[in-house]
Amino acid sequence: MKHEKALVWFRRDLRDHDHAALAAALANAESVHCAFIFDTDILAALPDKRDRRVHFIRESLVELDCALRARGGGLIVRHGLPAELIPALAQELGANAVYANRDYEPAAKQRDAAITDSLAAQGRELILLKDQAIFERDELLTQAGRPYTVFTPYRNAWLKRLTPADHAEFRCTNHFAPAHDNPVPTLPDLGFASTDLDELGIVPGMSGARGLWDDFRAGRIKRYGALRDFPAVKGVSYLSVHLRFGTISIRELVTAALAAEADTWLNELIWRDFYFMILDRFPHAAGRAFKPEYDAIRWDDWPAGLAAWQQGRTGYPLVDAAMRQLNHSGWMHNRLRMVVASFLTKDLGIDWRQGEKYFADQLNDFDLSANNGGWQWAASSGCDAQPYFRIFNPVSQSEKFDPEGKFIRRYVPELSKVPDKYIHAPWTMGRLEQEALGVVIGRDYPGPIVDHAAARAKTLARYAVVKKGS
Repeated sequence: MKHEKALVWFRRDLRDHDHAALAAALANAESVHCAFIFDTDILAALPDKRDRRVHFIRESLVELDCALRARGGGLIVRHGLPAELIPALAQELGANAVYANRDYEPAAKQRDAAITDSLAAQGRELILLKDQAIFERDELLTQAGRPYTVFTPYRNAWLKRLTPADHAEFRCTNHFAPAHDNPVPTLPDLGFASTDLDELGIVPGMSGARGLWDDFRAGRIKRYGALRDFPAVKGVSYLSVHLRFGTISIRELVTAALAAEADTWLNELIWRDFYFMILDRFPHAAGRAFKPEYDAIRWDDWPAGLAAWQQGRTGYPLVDAAMRQLNHSGWMHNRLRMVVASFLTKDLGIDWRQGEKYFADQLNDFDLSANNGGWQWAASSGCDAQPYFRIFNPVSQSEKFDPEGKFIRRYVPELSKVPDKYIHAPWTMGRLEQEALGVVIGRDYPGPIVDHAAARAKTLARYAVVKKGS
């Protein structure tokens, strides 16, 4: 259906190319306006006014606005409640339709339903398109007509159904409405302050995504499978924050992964689709166990244990190094996300939701579907999760994935002088050696907060309620 005027509502898709909603609006309207809303409900819930994600979004919007202006358009940026501002803006502009890319989070779906109703009352429509996933909703179903809840058959179905059209680029032509003169709000305008993105080397926007992508694609994409589990090695793409905010297209990444026959990396992109689908089809997982019988588990209320884990003071070097990496940079290596999640739930016996919330507050790339899916996987309460009796040993994980202790020494510098044979379990050093190195356990670095073997036995007993329930 052709429209005289359309409004494209940018959300987690901050780019001017290969953009489903933008391409559709440009193809179906004579004049296209573009907008982004800083949602005050979301911003008000953030615990720190120096939030890197708000800074990242703001700088990405500045770049997007410049790109749209170069094409004859521009970006209208407002600050408030989308449910009020989008219908009002559509009316102000005389837009017959609002185009946006679909979101799968429960709150976002409720918001979009409310906006659909408001626009309909004005005689306008909200048109939602698929953009952040290759397959979504009910596009992949089991032979019984149900959503997949196990990854491997989902991946097989994903690969079997995939055609070049599923990851083809959306072409965005140039016939935008003239730009508005209002600049993108500053961080202080939004009630926030600048952060350390520059110091961390995080470049927002499409240009930041392009730099990381070109670097990864040029050399590491084919070696990803061999390098991805070692946090001291530059092996991963570091694109997660750009995928989260859509400064790069998932279709471009899938196309390149297929061309490079980078099957292990492609699997990670398919996991992303899988978790979107799970959250969309099973929204109860956002706050409760995906498998209801796991809600019967009695977790320990241990504030001191939670604080030690958050601060990287558990006495287990790899766990502590990982948590300090998160606290320092807002990012954590994927292997380490599994290690620290297993440690919190199965060594400390603390509810996975406590860890999920801490990650949600700290991660630059926080995405509800992936974060929830990962935490429930570690806690064994999620779809296709590791069995409850599989409990990572933090020492053996350290020995396997950081054998020389390079990552540990980077983030736990008080252990820098500890020899390789003790770096993974420094409490096994004799007292005289500790004194000689100036690393006395309990003084310079904490002793283990729990004994892993004893914690494992306690966890197996804790999870017995699941076995009884099933």
